Amino acid sequence: MKISVNWLRELVNVTLTPEALADLLTIAGLEVDEIEDRRQWADGVVIGKIIDRQPHPNADKLSVCQVDIGAETPSTIVCGAPNAKADIYVPVATLGTYLPKIDLKIKSAKLRGVKSEGMICSLAEVGLAKESAGIHIFEEDNLQLGADARPFLELDDVILDISPTANRADAMSMIGVAREVAALTGGELNLPQPPETTLSDPQTYPLTVEVSDGNACPTYIGTIIEGVKIAPSPDWLQQRLEAAGVRPINNVVDITNLVLLEWGQPLHAFDRQKLETVAGNKDHLTVGVRFAKDTETLKTLDGQERKLNPVNLLITANDTPVALAGVMGGEETEVAEETQNILLEAALFEQVTIRRSSRSQSLRSEASARYERGINQSELELACRRAIALITELAGGTPVTQKMSDHRPDRSAESIELRLDRIHHVLGPVEKDGQRINIAGEDVERILSDLGCTLTPVSGENTVWSVTIPSYRYRDLEREIDLIEEVARLYGYDRFCDELPDKTEAGGLSIEYQTQRKVREVFRGVGLTELVQYSLVKPEKAEVFLSNPLFAEYSALRTNLLDGIIDAFAYNQSQGNGALNGFEIGRIFRKIDGEIAEWDNIAGIMGGDLLPQGRWTRSGKANPMSWFEAKGILERVFQRLGVSVEYRQDSEDERLHPGRMAALWLQGQKLGIFGQIHPQLRQEKDLMDEVYAFELDFRCLSKVLNRDSLLTPHFQSYSSYPAVERDLAFFASLDVPVANLTKTMNKAGGKLLAGVELFDDYQGQNVPEGQRSLAFSLAYRSGDRTLTDEDVEPVHDKIRKALVKQFAVTLRS
Repeated sequence: MKISVNWLRELVNVTLTPEALADLLTIAGLEVDEIEDRRQWADGVVIGKIIDRQPHPNADKLSVCQVDIGAETPSTIVCGAPNAKADIYVPVATLGTYLPKIDLKIKSAKLRGVKSEGMICSLAEVGLAKESAGIHIFEEDNLQLGADARPFLELDDVILDISPTANRADAMSMIGVAREVAALTGGELNLPQPPETTLSDPQTYPLTVEVSDGNACPTYIGTIIEGVKIAPSPDWLQQRLEAAGVRPINNVVDITNLVLLEWGQPLHAFDRQKLETVAGNKDHLTVGVRFAKDTETLKTLDGQERKLNPVNLLITANDTPVALAGVMGGEETEVAEETQNILLEAALFEQVTIRRSSRSQSLRSEASARYERGINQSELELACRRAIALITELAGGTPVTQKMSDHRPDRSAESIELRLDRIHHVLGPVEKDGQRINIAGEDVERILSDLGCTLTPVSGENTVWSVTIPSYRYRDLEREIDLIEEVARLYGYDRFCDELPDKTEAGGLSIEYQTQRKVREVFRGVGLTELVQYSLVKPEKAEVFLSNPLFAEYSALRTNLLDGIIDAFAYNQSQGNGALNGFEIGRIFRKIDGEIAEWDNIAGIMGGDLLPQGRWTRSGKANPMSWFEAKGILERVFQRLGVSVEYRQDSEDERLHPGRMAALWLQGQKLGIFGQIHPQLRQEKDLMDEVYAFELDFRCLSKVLNRDSLLTPHFQSYSSYPAVERDLAFFASLDVPVANLTKTMNKAGGKLLAGVELFDDYQGQNVPEGQRSLAFSLAYRSGDRTLTDEDVEPVHDKIRKALVKQFAVTLRS
């Protein structure tokens, strides 16, 4: 918000320089983003009077003016403005003046053979307008020639651009900032005191106000003002609006904008005749406030036809929409040159209601920005009276009828208990006169009293107060800690001592988070891309639902990672990017016995050709990823993490192929699932052939990881001696998993057995029914010698006997 220092000084007695004032406000929490010193725009521009104008002898569009600027002799100035004439007062840039808005330094020059000593200025040349048709003419008479022109151009001002935080709704107005400055400096406030509104005849015009929802619209005041004359606003009003970055329109609209800037209270003026036309009734007008229906539309002041929805709060005339409440008026009922009678709206709208309405239409205005933060409920009538008084003065209007709907709660009896020892505990000591002391109770009382609070000692003590909050800070000061913050803010953050807690420790990452980072590193190491997706999903199954979602399509929390990662694979493929081989570590949410539980899971997806660079050897054809290739990627992860995972047959997950799916078990607990995407789901998502996915419970994995070795790797020596390989072939029942056979061989082989690899699996001719032929390659190795047959054969025979005993296999070798 832009703050005029001159306007501010009218509201509060402050003598600080603009720079010192900006520093003070910034330290207090109202950050000043920019200081715009308008005094520099016309430094050197004085008041002059054209005493004679003659046509230029060598140019049709130029004139030669004799201008009196209070010097001994008039100045000759060549001027090209069509409105230059004798006996007018004008701003004159004297020799040596620099005009920064047009980057021009005034020098003596000859224009078409005539010497010119200065320049008669337009508003554009001093930065007050983008374009000007001619020079500026002062309306005042008998001005002092040669005097500084800046006060008459409103260029003796400095503009502070502040950015109030979201909780400081009061700082979105000049009066709110004036109150803040008064509390910081002790200056005396001089706020406008509008007179009571006198109605000429309350029965002259039949007006009714109907509010359907008292929570959405606590208060609505409608005032009929007749006989207004629409015209441009006086210069002081236009300049005040322009200083705040608001474009002047006409006197009535400008007055509503002035009150918006001054009091922070949005107002809106309707053309009464246009309201009657829209309502279809000239005998009676009912102004209503209600929510929109799905089929309704409204053309707003920006010229856009808007399709309304049930979150939009409307102003209606006999139930016909005429404005988006608290956001923007309608084009059909706007005040124009022909307007004679108006309906002035002054209302309070609930914050969330206006925020939702504004966002649903992607429309934000100065009014909605203030309603979203919260409006001072107790000064609505003051702002309304101020606007009516100005309209009566500047537009000649006469208020005839006023109707009000009021549902505001009475909060005058509410108070907050504030303890002095709590202030000391939270804020700590301050530096005063070279000593470290606690804030005194008198300082607390002074600071809060300057803010408009009323302090009453509790039980006669001076260390505990009952604090009554001023109405314009109801939405900001709600708890004891809020009052403590105000004490610190106004006392000065820079005056508090720097103190660290008694017990401090070096920071660092938790063991759990370090483990998670290491697991991420391992998954990236095997070639998978890490994905990050929203935890919010569409409500479809038994998800955990949000009570206040931003969007209906994202109103639930995900119960698994696999659904989202499959959708990501499908989207990536549809964009022509091929297979998305990736993983995600993220949080899932579930309801267990009525309670909401959350934990981290790991999910991944794989597909496509692992060796796309070798397609030239296959006539350009891609090889779909096989089960064993996908399983090998996952196995490398487990191997690097140092865990042994068991694969068991499973078919419970409907998203995976029932014949190509396995449950993963780790030390007797189910770790997760792994398998190929179900053909039906693959067809629905239009996925490529043979896509594999997995989902793991991170809690289960984290429990068994050896965190010391995982986070701090230890070197293990390797054998420099060659391995001795032996093959082992046998018939085994189809019901016996290879994993069980491998586990038994590793156990029987002991330390000498370095590796077991299946290289043949055959079913068919010469193999007994119900069995399969399996062939394994077993590698034996020692770290201190080369093994001989005498070393290997006993161990190899022990493995054969263990297989025969445990699984009744029929040995072939």
